[in-house]
Amino acid sequence: MNLAVSGEPESDSFEAIILGAGISGLVSASMLVRQGYKRILVVDEYDHIGGNHIDHAAGGYTFDVGSLIFQDDSPLLDHFPELLPLYVPIKPKWARLTPQGKVSAYPISVRDDILGAGLFGLGRIIFSLVYARVFQRRMRNAKEFARFWIGSYLLDRSGLQSYMKRFYGIGADEIDIEFARKRMLWISEHASLGNVARRIFKARKDAPPRNRQMARPRAGFANLYDEAAKRLNRHGVSIKLSAEMLSLRKVNDRFHLHLKDKTIVADRLISTIPIPRAELLCGINSIHPLETITLISLYFSFSGSRGFAEAIIYNFSHDGAWKRLTVYSDFYGQVDGREYFTAEVIADPGNRSPEQAESNFRTHIARNGLFDGDLRLEASHILENAYPIYKRGAARHAADAAQTLRAFGVESHGRQGGFNYQPTARTSTIEAEAALCS
Repeated sequence: MNLAVSGEPESDSFEAIILGAGISGLVSASMLVRQGYKRILVVDEYDHIGGNHIDHAAGGYTFDVGSLIFQDDSPLLDHFPELLPLYVPIKPKWARLTPQGKVSAYPISVRDDILGAGLFGLGRIIFSLVYARVFQRRMRNAKEFARFWIGSYLLDRSGLQSYMKRFYGIGADEIDIEFARKRMLWISEHASLGNVARRIFKARKDAPPRNRQMARPRAGFANLYDEAAKRLNRHGVSIKLSAEMLSLRKVNDRFHLHLKDKTIVADRLISTIPIPRAELLCGINSIHPLETITLISLYFSFSGSRGFAEAIIYNFSHDGAWKRLTVYSDFYGQVDGREYFTAEVIADPGNRSPEQAESNFRTHIARNGLFDGDLRLEASHILENAYPIYKRGAARHAADAAQTLRAFGVESHGRQGGFNYQPTARTSTIEAEAALCS
């Protein structure tokens, strides 16, 4: 029985309300329990716990939205230790499809991207890198940040510039520099002369992993997050799903959350839902609207030769709309002799058609010699507000919006509530802990 959706709260009055039942919301509830709160309500408009951790079951297959990997030393397990035995240990390998049509190392391959360029190409790589370090030191956006570290020629040859546009939904020259500095440090780490030399001459072996990589249970995320819900239920936390939220008002220093079927009152309000949604509930007019990615997930099954061995492939080629595919049958086993995977596509603002996304994907993989065999689309999913679009100035606008919400009394944080890209459950947990400890 799913405790998260059974029954209504015993009372309409709580010490705290948390908007959003994703990782940030669940960890926030756990933090409040540790701080002595006895009556907490978590409210979500979704019909499931886990936020954008969404799966889809069809024909014996279980697909995910996105590529979600956990670790056995994640601080999330400090809050919900019962999750650990439910995870499936995996040993994923990552690769990328290059502009040259090769499946190569992710994110940069010394062999394919540098040495494979030939003598003339190697000269261009060196010249463009030196030129960038000397004459292009100004960094105002993600393109200039990456160009400084690897040079314009390698930025194009590796496909990194194309991937950045595909991932963020805008050109690399439009991506906020603060986000680039915060979330793209791996570029500077891979581009340091010492690391490049070590990779070329193999001066050291890859360090063994410090933790085990884990996937959600084969049956899906509900089996995972129901256990978290049970722990929270035992400590006085109620979770209300499929809640149609109408407005949020403050009366005599107490928050009144008006739902379609009732009004909930609380002393404290924490939001992990998208900032624009929280602003709308509070009746706040946004001066600078924040944009987010709409993600189309294509769920395929396949029989034949897929053309690569890795479980996760990123699309660094200069064409093709899909950005990443994850082969879940590598984690959970095949179904009736068929592999299955999810391909992610960023939707165009004016076109959110899964049919067009599928057509584009099929054309692109055929051109690159991938998935030679019987490829079937089993289902698809469109996800709004998948993650923020970091246009220049967006970080500042998000901070201003969060401050306006705070002036109203709403504490907003998380991937959605803080307009902050959080690539892992580890990051979401750490940042939720920091927000609730401040």
